[in-house]
Amino acid sequence: MQIQPIHTEEDHQKALERIEEIFDAKPGTEEGDELEILGILVDEYERKHYPIEAPKPVEAIKFRMEQLGMEQKDLAKLLGSKSRASEILSGKRSLSLRQIKIMYRKLGIPAEVLIQEPEPVS
Repeated sequence: MQIQPIHTEEDHQKALERIEEIFDAKPGTEEGDELEILGILVDEYERKHYPIEAPKPVEAIKFRMEQLGMEQKDLAKLLGSKSRASEILSGKRSLSLRQIKIMYRKLGIPAEVLIQEPEPVS
């Protein structure tokens, strides 16, 4: 087992290839330990070089609605009116604290995603 830090894309690719080779290694074995360490190194490299931003609140709401098979009228029932649901989904209105709580409790959307500042609508 010769493990080294991942500094370049070439190092990253080699680590991924090795992970693929030993993917079924049993925990507690030499290859199992190597797999665990390589996984940690690859994760750290990818977090630094390929960060994934949290979705915008409206994107998160639309995605969750799609997952749950909801339509805008279903969201309107949760929020109290069709116009409010429309304004939120179009980005014209920010979420209130009450609405954030509803989205968190009823739709399971993390509050930290919903609290982000909206982007101005052109």
